[in-house]
Amino acid sequence: MALNKNHEYEDWDGVRYGIVEKNVSSDRAAFLKDILEHNGYTVAVAPAPAPKAAPAPKPAEGEVTAPQPEVPTPPSLFHVGVTDYTFNSTNAIFGRALKTKDGHIVTLAYWQQKSPINNDEQPYYEFVK
Repeated sequence: MALNKNHEYEDWDGVRYGIVEKNVSSDRAAFLKDILEHNGYTVAVAPAPAPKAAPAPKPAEGEVTAPQPEVPTPPSLFHVGVTDYTFNSTNAIFGRALKTKDGHIVTLAYWQQKSPINNDEQPYYEFVK
């Protein structure tokens, strides 16, 4: 439960984690984990719970039902969290608190993986994909 949408947290295995992002792919989770661990955060990646399926309607008495098609399994998604449950990614990015391994400031385009090059001299509002 969170006080507001900016500081969400969950308890995983008895440890409280501040949620960085939910329902991300394994590649995105590895990218975030790499950046956050480099900046001194203890990171946990947990599998996202399976989405709840709607219950099948009950057939009327004496009604014959057709076999139900198999529901495809969703791609594996993950939640990324840090032990500092006051962490807020927006504040960290715009507050210029995160750095890459080569010493540059993490920009919004780099965080969102829209740009493979981290150009911290270009303002975020001038970024063109």
